[in-house]
Amino acid sequence: MDEIGLQKIAKSVRVNIIKSIASANSGHPGGSLSVADILTVLYFDKMNINPENPKWEDRDRLVLSKGHVAPALYSVLAEKGYFPKEELLNLRKFGFMLQGHPDMKSTPGIDMSTGSLGQGLSAANGMALSAKLDNKDYKIYVVLGDGEVQEGQIWEAAMSSAHYKLDNVIAVLDFNGLQIDGSNEEVMNINPIDEKFRAFGWNVIKIDGHDLKAIGKAVEEAKTVKGKPTVIIAKTVKGKGVSFMENKAEWHGTAPNELQSKAAIEEIEGGES
Repeated sequence: MDEIGLQKIAKSVRVNIIKSIASANSGHPGGSLSVADILTVLYFDKMNINPENPKWEDRDRLVLSKGHVAPALYSVLAEKGYFPKEELLNLRKFGFMLQGHPDMKSTPGIDMSTGSLGQGLSAANGMALSAKLDNKDYKIYVVLGDGEVQEGQIWEAAMSSAHYKLDNVIAVLDFNGLQIDGSNEEVMNINPIDEKFRAFGWNVIKIDGHDLKAIGKAVEEAKTVKGKPTVIIAKTVKGKGVSFMENKAEWHGTAPNELQSKAAIEEIEGGES
């Protein structure tokens, strides 16, 4: 898909993130907006998937390790045709399938239930090892949060990814610099994050996480790497696309009210992407 098409989808994804979180009056807009471009490129340009057959054995998999940004994933899946867009307005509502965190048993297109931070890379490793044992060539994408990589299990898993030469694992680090309590540097500094991953035996690519071309190019490069996993460190803006949310830690887990939601949607629809 060309860049203009991807920009249009990313814009729609952002609008639906706001609408779904506002409808639920609960959720995490900041990180959902920061990861929207990444998920758009993966699902609409790079991943080998089939919405008509969500359990296709040879599909690429995606593990949303930072599961609290499920509204972004749900919006992308709805755009891709896994389920009707109307379902997005039932986010976090009792009796409906879109829970606050991804649930692989109830939602088409979800490859792994997530929510407890730090566990997604371990699950991705298991999928990757299974693919190797079965001589399958599908890729496993895992989306990590920068606050999340403060978790020790991430580094145990990173060590394992390199040890088993899991070149079918492609991690994308949504590096927006903020978490619920403030900046990463204030809470628990993770820098130099690129050098840490290299020391653990990973191939490292650094990009602007809102540059659609750069995201696509990085994924293509990662697919060619042999003998080691790749992490794409994507510098992003928390709350991207909504000026009053951008780079504000308080929008990590705060739902917009009616007026804020309306203003956010108007700004996204009037923006470039």
